[in-house]
This record gives sequence, structure tokens and C-alpha cells, in this order.
Amino acid sequence: MKRSFINANVQADSGWARLREHGGRATLPRQAIRQVLDQAEGGLRPEEIHARAARLCPGIGLVTVYRTLALFADLGWARRVHGADGCHAYVGAAQPPRQALICLVCHRTIELEAAEGLEAMLRQVERQTGFRVGEPSFELHGTCAACQRRQAPASELGGADA
Repeated sequence: MKRSFINANVQADSGWARLREHGGRATLPRQAIRQVLDQAEGGLRPEEIHARAARLCPGIGLVTVYRTLALFADLGWARRVHGADGCHAYVGAAQPPRQALICLVCHRTIELEAAEGLEAMLRQVERQTGFRVGEPSFELHGTCAACQRRQAPASELGGADA
């Protein structure tokens, strides 16, 4: 039986044991996808994950990637995020939750650093609702400054007399 370098950490990783407890197996395609997610520095679309995973596990199918991403999201190993191109992307769970502004016109995504007042707002939400916030990850959808300028009538830009 041919062993892949991907298999090396499966026995020591308790996450794979949890997968086996739920009737899943640590197949080479799943290992390749998890490795791609763990090594990525940002969100990847399923097609990008497929291309990278195919280098580790030739023959992996795109349908397998989609099914594995759904499974990994259920297990908490991956999160679905809004990509800069307007499509959904996935990040590994090891990546910190994000706060982002997403333009509904051009789909540009602006990642926010810890927003001032966010902690106070979260505590207020917890007090008002009794809901305990774990990892604050959110996306605010609207129109970026560049798109607002492109959409503004000439009179608002000072280019025409009213």
C-alpha cells in the first residue's frame, strides 16, 4: 500500500478521531483539502481549493471538494466567508474570525482590524439578549467610497450648476 506524506499527521490529530467517531474516514482527498485550508493565508474559492488539493491528491474531483467543505464546516474545521469577487470562499478554522466590509456593487472586501467599540457593542448585545458571543465574525454589506463616487450625480460632485 502506497503511503502519502499527507497521512503522517492523521494518527496524532484528534480532529480526525472525531471525524471517525461520526462515521467519516480520513481519506487522502479530505487530508489534502484540510492541508490546503490550513496553509492558506486567506479565503479560497472551492475551485482554488480543488486546484491546490489536486497537486497533493491527483484525481480529486470538484464534487468531492464541495462535499468535504460542507463536512468540514459542520465539524468546525472550515468557515464559509464572502470572497472579494462576490463569491463564497472558505477559510480554515485556525484562521481568526474576520470583520469585513463588502461592497455590493464591485464586491470589494475590506478586512477590518479590531473595530473601536466592538467589544463594548458585543457586551451590550450579550446583556440585552443573554446570547454569549464566541468568535465575533461579521460582514457589513454596503457601497464602498469608490462606487459611491461613480454613482453620484454630477450635481453632488460639484460638476454641474443646480
